Amino acid sequence: MKKTLFAAAAVAAFAFSGCSGNDSAQNESAEAHTEEMEHETLPISVVVETPTFESVAEPFQTQVEELVGEYMKMKDALVNSNTEATQAAAKEVLRVAQAMPLGTLTTDEKAFAEEHTAEVITSADKIANATDLDEQRGNLELLSEAVFSLAKAFGAADGELYYQHCPMALNGDGGYWLSSDKAIRNPYFGEQMMSCGSTEEVYKK
Repeated sequence: MKKTLFAAAAVAAFAFSGCSGNDSAQNESAEAHTEEMEHETLPISVVVETPTFESVAEPFQTQVEELVGEYMKMKDALVNSNTEATQAAAKEVLRVAQAMPLGTLTTDEKAFAEEHTAEVITSADKIANATDLDEQRGNLELLSEAVFSLAKAFGAADGELYYQHCPMALNGDGGYWLSSDKAIRNPYFGEQMMSCGSTEEVYKK
């Protein structure tokens, strides 16, 4: 019991220090250690509920995997606070989403895919056309949830996917993003608060 309480307290301390903007070497070391504890000891909930489709047509599954890959490039551009690179990467997300082979799906699969692909297209288009970094970041959460939903529902993931959350993003409302790495690299704040956030759900195919 004492060990569990200690772990919870350590994780709470990590979340506070990670969102404080303090990037000293000592804090980085402590955060890295506590992040490992968090990943290993805390239960991960299901944040994004999706159906699980079996025997999905390979062309569609492959296209979703490509979508996830292009999303990761765009997310990394936001981590680096690079507006132009984010625009370019969002255009690639848009290109892949618009080419989804929906005709290969069953009726139920298609209905789900159409809904979430439309969300990807809408949010990626806004990010691609935004010249302001804050505006780009403001459209990240919808895109992240839609991409994660498609990846989970259609079993399209190469390795683990981490659905992560920063409580201070979007003017304190909090914001989610998707990562292929359990380490927190915050796309809402970049280097200002790079380690602010936590993993809320883990998906593995």
